[in-house]
Amino acid sequence: MNLLEKIESDLTAAIRSGDKARAQTLKMLKSDMSYERGKTGKDLSDDQMLEIVSRSAKRRRESIREFRKGGRQDLVDAETRELAIVEEYLPKQMSAEEIEAFISDKLRSMGEITHKEFGRVMGEIMKDLKGKADGALVKSLLSKKLQTQEPQKS
Repeated sequence: MNLLEKIESDLTAAIRSGDKARAQTLKMLKSDMSYERGKTGKDLSDDQMLEIVSRSAKRRRESIREFRKGGRQDLVDAETRELAIVEEYLPKQMSAEEIEAFISDKLRSMGEITHKEFGRVMGEIMKDLKGKADGALVKSLLSKKLQTQEPQKS
């Protein structure tokens, strides 16, 4: 069963059980996938479906940050509930400690790195962590690591 089939199955179950919040969130995910499939005219690969779910989670995290800034706790709560549902369809997310260890290993393996090469390094790291870690957290940890340490040597 691929990710879309799982979402459709869970959507049917949510509708039958009367879980409106879950049904609405899953409808949005399904709609995002249908839209993407319509743009390409081809069935989506598992990686493409995972990317769509990741984007959906990212949008909700960003909304939560903005709603907190605006003092809208009611909207923060709603987005948090939706985020929890969306995250069920993502691989287990890495902890900050696991990400820091991965970054350290990656920097060691890449040799001498300067802060000017941040974009290239970030791209390399996110290729490996795609779907497993929040990009904003990775960016923050990598930036801190590059600022606090001298360039890495092999």
